[in-house]
Amino acid sequence: MTDNEFKKVCKISDLKEKIGKRVIVDDVEVALFKVDGKIHALSNICPHKHAAIIYDGFIEEGKVYCPSHGWAFNLETGKVGTTNRGLDKYDVKIIPQRWGNTPMGFLKDHSEWEFLRNHLY
Repeated sequence: MTDNEFKKVCKISDLKEKIGKRVIVDDVEVALFKVDGKIHALSNICPHKHAAIIYDGFIEEGKVYCPSHGWAFNLETGKVGTTNRGLDKYDVKIIPQRWGNTPMGFLKDHSEWEFLRNHLY
């Protein structure tokens, strides 16, 4: 994916609170999480087992815990604790539905699609 490119991946209504969703964007495994109404996107590949399992982790206190070994990844940064190690993080862009000519962007619950691009540091 290029710097300015976002890809349609799912409807907001497809995401359940604190339940991960696995998507593949341009052959990249991504884990999506909706927590307190905010959408987070991290690499779905466990750095320990190199398996696509992060989406199946449990959410607690702003972290997703790997179901294989329990490592805790910060949902905001993808990092483990204060280290630079962890998961790649992806930007999320919410594109609102349109009803006629009226954009519904001010109503977050009416947003239709999520888009991702690699987060650049």
